[in-house]
Amino acid sequence: RIAVAGRAVSLIANTLYLFPEAPERVVAVPDSTQQASATFLSLLDPGLAAKALPGGAGAGPEQVAPYRPDAVVLKSSSAERLGEPLERLGLPVVYVDGESPERFLADVALLGRLLGNEKRAAEIASFYAAKEKRVREALRDLPAAKRPRVLFLTVATRGDGRALNVPPAAWLQTRLVSEAGGTPVVDEAFPGARTVTAEQVAAWKPDRIVVAHYRGDSREAVAALKADPVWAAMPAVKAGRIDAFPGDFYSWDQPDPRWILGELWLAKAIHPDRFSGLDVRAELLEFFRTLYGLSEETVKAKVVPVLTGDVAR
Repeated sequence: RIAVAGRAVSLIANTLYLFPEAPERVVAVPDSTQQASATFLSLLDPGLAAKALPGGAGAGPEQVAPYRPDAVVLKSSSAERLGEPLERLGLPVVYVDGESPERFLADVALLGRLLGNEKRAAEIASFYAAKEKRVREALRDLPAAKRPRVLFLTVATRGDGRALNVPPAAWLQTRLVSEAGGTPVVDEAFPGARTVTAEQVAAWKPDRIVVAHYRGDSREAVAALKADPVWAAMPAVKAGRIDAFPGDFYSWDQPDPRWILGELWLAKAIHPDRFSGLDVRAELLEFFRTLYGLSEETVKAKVVPVLTGDVAR
């Protein structure tokens, strides 16, 4: 019996549900603040609504304990607030992180042991290894001078939705830029996400700008920037080198299984000549079929209509 709790619960659940045992084993998962997230998980677990953990992502030990879980899966960032109190109650806690490709695969291996399905964990790891190998081989002889300076921006989830943040060097978004053949533009002085102004971006002079949005469609954010005279004057924007990062129910740049789709898409966006044979829509179908067991018909009916970013074109 497994309960999911704490922060970033949807991302944790998305990794758990890579395993076919998850619908039977998961007994509690908080309601997501994003309706789209709950819609996706319901595709994988028709009984999800009956497993709603009272209190949502803010649920405490007193909400989790009545489910009598054999293990509670948390993000490592929830250790102090929730993990330690749960352990004091005698409930085993399993921590996951997923903030890099290596950590994500370590989480998959850990969950495979938890669910008693290490074979499935190995199959998942092989899927990711094959996709990453394809990207590496296409970029193998790429000199440093041919790796454009890429600025990854995320629309702030708080406030009026107009502020833009730059992920720090240690975050997954920065790693995706590097893996996809770009040189990340980051502010090394900031350990966390930094809100930036148009003037700062102009001073950095990136060769390409990529914008992700967690509460809306990144195409709308890009359109707003193109309509702004200050942004429109930047060389990257003038040349059309500003991209709307894709997503479906979730943006593809988060510590979620979809990060591999984000890497493939970004590699093609940065180096279209080296990835001319890469069909992101075909990769999308394979991803959901192989990792989640969804049929092509289901993906086309349920996932494709909610695509966001440039992949939705």
